[in-house]
Amino acid sequence: MARDLKTELETLKKMAGLHCRARHGGAPLCPDCRELLAAAAEVLRRCPRDPKPACRKCPAPCWPPALRERLRELMRYAGPRLPLRHPLLALKHYLKDF
Repeated sequence: MARDLKTELETLKKMAGLHCRARHGGAPLCPDCRELLAAAAEVLRRCPRDPKPACRKCPAPCWPPALRERLRELMRYAGPRLPLRHPLLALKHYLKDF
């Protein structure tokens, strides 16, 4: 697994943890959030692009609409809070686009 993908999955895992604790009271993660994280990890692993672009900038989006909407909700909540809990991971995530 490429280092970029590992970092992206780790960031997604941390964001899911922030979201789940606040919205669902999940200890580590509730079943819904675990399912969402597993589905997202599978989509990221199957990405045919090399190097992998940010998903929102990809010319051929491969996320199913339902999954995309659930991830948007998760990121809308966790994105602004990520720098407070995991500053280095957040910095890597935000600088990846540049």
